[in-house]
Amino acid sequence: MKCPGQDTQYWNPDAIFDTKCPECGSSMEFFKDDTSRKCRNCGKRIVNPSMDFGCASYCQYADQCIATLPEEFIKQREDLLKDRVAVEMKRYFKSDFRRIGHAMRVARYAEQIGKDELVRKNDVPKENNVNLAVILCAAYLHDIGIKESERKYNSNAPKYQELEGPPVARNILEKLGARAELVEEVCDIVGHHHHPRENESINFKVLYDSDLITNLEEDQKEKQEKNEEPVSRERLERIIAKSFLTRSGEQKARAVLL
Repeated sequence: MKCPGQDTQYWNPDAIFDTKCPECGSSMEFFKDDTSRKCRNCGKRIVNPSMDFGCASYCQYADQCIATLPEEFIKQREDLLKDRVAVEMKRYFKSDFRRIGHAMRVARYAEQIGKDELVRKNDVPKENNVNLAVILCAAYLHDIGIKESERKYNSNAPKYQELEGPPVARNILEKLGARAELVEEVCDIVGHHHHPRENESINFKVLYDSDLITNLEEDQKEKQEKNEEPVSRERLERIIAKSFLTRSGEQKARAVLL
């Protein structure tokens, strides 16, 4: 069966449209499934300005359907993937709103810290650059092993989460058609997210710091709700000074917790 989005019998009148070449201003005709076309006037190859890769972010047949994606859209595809991962995480946890909320908060801080670290990318080795798609997928899935941990061991201890999380995360990511390299890195992070190794990637460090901020923040709120004494400012300052793995994470922790 042909994908309806690629089958011309389902196309609307706007599926074929004209646009101006950004180089020379000449008129160019695009079909909606064209990834790019060469301008007949100046010869410049132009990426389709209306191309939508929403389905390609999760469809397992995306590569056969649209062949080789233009380089400009590889990042867009992974940006869309993390949104699908968020949906799958919510489906997996169902009515466990506490864990869904935790994952969403970790992802929010991870995106902020990751973007701050991107600004510092000149200080980071090229092979260790920030990848927000990896960071956010890991943020949504870092605690995905909790359900299996509680089912198998009647415990949500970190060692059980890290043991049971990667298979569940892998199943979700592969079902959504994620790149093998992204799947491996995210599963590796999920599999030891409470226990930093000696030489960690910047992607792991961002996730670790984001989870730590969220845990500290949630612990403070829980103590307040129970009318218990919250962690003192002095102790929080000591924790922040020694526990965070990125400069951006430490700065975010100070802004949130102090």
